[in-house]
Amino acid sequence: MTELTAIDILINPDEAALARARALNARMLRSVPDGFALDTMHAPHITTLQRFVRTADLDGVYDAVEKTIAETDVSALQLRAIAIRHADWGVPGQGLAVLQIQPNAAVLDYQARLLAAVSPYVESGGTAAAFVIDADDPDISQTTIDWVEGFVPAQIGAAYVPHITVGFATLADLKGIEAAAFDAFDVHPASVAVYHLGNNGTARRLLKAWPLGT
Repeated sequence: MTELTAIDILINPDEAALARARALNARMLRSVPDGFALDTMHAPHITTLQRFVRTADLDGVYDAVEKTIAETDVSALQLRAIAIRHADWGVPGQGLAVLQIQPNAAVLDYQARLLAAVSPYVESGGTAAAFVIDADDPDISQTTIDWVEGFVPAQIGAAYVPHITVGFATLADLKGIEAAAFDAFDVHPASVAVYHLGNNGTARRLLKAWPLGT
């Protein structure tokens, strides 16, 4: 069987956006103390594309991403955080909270070209073995596997819902958090990176990065 790697091709936000995400993460940890902190093991980011790719072809993936970036006017990529929302990630009584990001048409075009560029290296049928497996979190959830497998077409084009994950909170706390007024803000891309995914869709291990001059 072909060895596969679960990857996340993502945008790293600017420092101002990271500060907002970390403040929200601290709030989520007050709600669920055994959740996760945003750190080098759980890097805050905006996913553009997740795929299972052939491990032997990772260099080809990197070349495809680099070429796509070179052909992109990165100054045209506009992202704006507009709300706090949550998703059901299979944890009873809790939700995975995110900063919902509104992309412009240039971001959707970039995603489409990125998908076309890496598609020759993609293969379906990824399992838990395609992810980073930690000793303290050895069981990759089926939700995580299914999310990567179904990212295309579920999160492509008009269906794409970019976000910055900020942590787990109880559903009761999230009801109040999401109902409160939200101060929207722009998110500026600082770099593009390819990460090896961990459980719950975390950007677990940096594989390659490209700084952006915006």
